[in-house]
Amino acid sequence: MFDFCVVGGGMVGSAMVLGLAKLGFKIAVIEPSMPVPFDSKQPPDMRVAAVSLTSEALLHDLGAWTHIKNMRLCPYKRLSVWDKPSCRTDFDCKAIDQPHLGHIIENRLVQLSLHAAIEKNQNVVFYENLKVTDITSSDTSQITLEDGQIIKAKLLIGADGGNSVVRAAANIGVQGWQYSQQALGIQIKTYDVQQDITWQQFTPDGPMAFLPLYDGFASLVWYNSANEIKQLKSLSKEKLKQHIVQHFPADLTDFEILDVASFPLTRMHANQYFKGSTVLIGDAAHTINPLAGQGVNLGFKDVAVLLDIIRKELAINEPAVILQPNNYCDWLKKYEESRRRDNLMMMSAMDLLYSLFSNRNTPFELLRNLGLKLANNAGPIKNNVMKYAMGLA
Repeated sequence: MFDFCVVGGGMVGSAMVLGLAKLGFKIAVIEPSMPVPFDSKQPPDMRVAAVSLTSEALLHDLGAWTHIKNMRLCPYKRLSVWDKPSCRTDFDCKAIDQPHLGHIIENRLVQLSLHAAIEKNQNVVFYENLKVTDITSSDTSQITLEDGQIIKAKLLIGADGGNSVVRAAANIGVQGWQYSQQALGIQIKTYDVQQDITWQQFTPDGPMAFLPLYDGFASLVWYNSANEIKQLKSLSKEKLKQHIVQHFPADLTDFEILDVASFPLTRMHANQYFKGSTVLIGDAAHTINPLAGQGVNLGFKDVAVLLDIIRKELAINEPAVILQPNNYCDWLKKYEESRRRDNLMMMSAMDLLYSLFSNRNTPFELLRNLGLKLANNAGPIKNNVMKYAMGLA
């Protein structure tokens, strides 16, 4: 019998595993698709994350950050947002006395770094490249794998993404929708040195964003209607580059296209974050419009809050006591109340931003440009907004 079984060994799930392992619990991890080992000669992955300062601190405390630095990452020190070029808001790490605002890192490398740190803990058992075929839960959980193995755990944590089998097995409902727009991710190699700025221009058709990577590599994100994204994706690299040069801001330096991928935009929020002996974290509990790159950072906040609550419980009672059903319900309620409220607020803020900048109404356009222009000169207010976005407030 394990203390915890975590389904999903991605970035958020692995952070949860590592934190629990450091607290002395016995944990099973089920990951159906293990990441390919790192090789410095590999081109950058399509899937990248904007890791905030708060998430960086968590990864450092867990012992994974050193492994990330030994691979590759790109710090960004500046961030710019605008609609019309004359109404631009610029953020700089110097304004909040920080060495950087965050890092752009390939998802796989964050995952590999966490796995490397987990390997040092003998109280963790990995079940690699295996899918879950059945889950039964009451006061404890029983998880059956596709090869017939059965895992039993006092608490089951679902960290298995937006299409969570753990959430479905627990009969936890969701609310949400798929946005009318989609996004095209474009991996590029610029003819420039590694940049330290990430930027996003809003247009009535959707935002266009630039995320710097190591050694001059970068990612572009182009939001548009599903039909337009489908058409752009079908173009040759030469034709697509012509469209990018025509539509993207002049801030983009010359480049070549390496790869493209499209993905839908979805909002989903679980009606409950726990039920019985099942707990949800990360995308299994919430998916958000990726407009401000907050998805994985919200998942890491779930991990940090849940670990903090468990630490406080351990200061009062033994591990065996806090994992009894009549006890874990109480502290899981604290986790749900804290994180569900915060995640809902961030979801609503992103939807408001999405609606405001997608509106073609002239008064709205004038208002948002005026707002951006005023924000750029707002001094302490702008800095406080920046601190909140970076997770420092």
